[in-house]
Amino acid sequence: QAASKKLIEEHKVFALLGYVGTPTGTEHIKVTAPAKVPLVGMFTGAEALRAPMNRYIFHVRASYYDETDKIVEQVLSTGGKKIAVFYQNDGYGQAGLKGVEIAMTKRNLKIDAVAPFERNTVKVDEAVKTLNGAQPDAVVMIGAYAACAEFIKQMKKAGSAATFYNVSFVGSTSLAAALGNEGNGVAISQVVPFPWGLSIPVVKEYQAAAKKAGFVDYNFGAMEGFLTAKVMVEGLRRAGKNLTRENLIDAMEKMQDVDLGGFFVTYSPKSHAGSKFVDLTIITRGGKFQR
Repeated sequence: QAASKKLIEEHKVFALLGYVGTPTGTEHIKVTAPAKVPLVGMFTGAEALRAPMNRYIFHVRASYYDETDKIVEQVLSTGGKKIAVFYQNDGYGQAGLKGVEIAMTKRNLKIDAVAPFERNTVKVDEAVKTLNGAQPDAVVMIGAYAACAEFIKQMKKAGSAATFYNVSFVGSTSLAAALGNEGNGVAISQVVPFPWGLSIPVVKEYQAAAKKAGFVDYNFGAMEGFLTAKVMVEGLRRAGKNLTRENLIDAMEKMQDVDLGGFFVTYSPKSHAGSKFVDLTIITRGGKFQR
């Protein structure tokens, strides 16, 4: 909260971009929303930050509910039946767990087993015992990369044949690096287009801008940051010369199915969700990604 207060009161910022995290975001919006400062493109898909809708918060990425629904659909379509959930014991982990529950209930199914772990730790032994004991076909994981990597390694060591699915917030490149040779076949849902692709115009634009700035190690997080900035710029452009916070919001609420180059966002006075785009990737040998 103090950081947001400082930005608003001391630095007199016009708007805020790309805040990271669910528990942190929940605290920040207690300051930013009453101050009526637009906050665009939070790096979290938690429902608590989306419902009830707030006039001053605009999302760019799909929600964790969208991601977990896509994962559950994928598991079932490839013949998996038993689904377990490994989750971080905080707002982020609980948001993901709820997403899996909703996706399963929608299909008249139940989660087979769940196991939490504490945030900022890699204490996963109990979770490994619980979930390996349930012998799931797939484990949906809602956590930070260090704990998820440790969990996958221990599960494999214990002989688990499960497929491991992570949501986008895990940090794909960090997870792949932490897993090394153990990463092969681990899946991650993504809420932005594949940053190494060549067919989507906004990805080409991102690659060109990254190269120019000296960043050649493309990644999903940077792709998301680029899209968030594009949404903000489009909103500012539409708001016109007499820029105020309120007319920025009015202009953004008129952005219906706006094409940012193969990635579309939609806002209205009733919804600030932005996008429902979810893609699935897997880690392949050498820590590379494949769609």
